[in-house]
Amino acid sequence: MADIEKDRRERLRWHLLRMLDWNRPYTMPDVRMWEIATANFPDTTVMEIRRELDYLADRELVSLEKPQSNPWCANLTRYGVDVVEYTVDCQPGIARPPKFGNL
Repeated sequence: MADIEKDRRERLRWHLLRMLDWNRPYTMPDVRMWEIATANFPDTTVMEIRRELDYLADRELVSLEKPQSNPWCANLTRYGVDVVEYTVDCQPGIARPPKFGNL
């Protein structure tokens, strides 16, 4: 069971990075990310989104605004953009698929 949960977390992290990349240069609220994520991860919660955003922020891939009474807002950092664009290696913990066209 732990491998399934780990795989889900890592795939969700990649999904969040891709969402933020699509939304650049604007920040994206966690509630909007949750709405989009439920298309691929139907039982996702806002708390799960926040937990994975915190993880990505600790890795310096996203920057977060965490107001007390409003939704969190996230944006990709320069390093986060490089990871999404396959410019730099992706460390373990994020299920980034192999880049197509690298033959």
